[in-house]
Amino acid sequence: MNKLGAKLVSIEKGVVIIECELNQTLTQQHGFFHAGVITSIADVASGYAALTTMPKGSDVLTVEFKINFIRAAKTKKIKATSKVIKAGKTLTFCESTVSDSENDTIFATMQATMICLKPD
Repeated sequence: MNKLGAKLVSIEKGVVIIECELNQTLTQQHGFFHAGVITSIADVASGYAALTTMPKGSDVLTVEFKINFIRAAKTKKIKATSKVIKAGKTLTFCESTVSDSENDTIFATMQATMICLKPD
């Protein structure tokens, strides 16, 4: 997340928000946020949201995700908001939206499954 300049701005049990400001290194050929940036912050937000529901000392890995790009992200700052939909002992299902940080225009949605790596 350091390479993207993304920042964790809110953590609650089952809900995490990450923001990322636009800079030239994060764009594709038309000046929009690159799909990889959008996907990365949605994935990380999902992982941290899932982690908030797991036992202390656990770690988390992504099992799978599906992302839908709704519109091009031409804005100064995006935010990924991830919510835990179902937390299990092993797998946790999350949904995320990536939107404009000011007016909540949605650029992408993600569904992700995370696995809990329990401490030894």
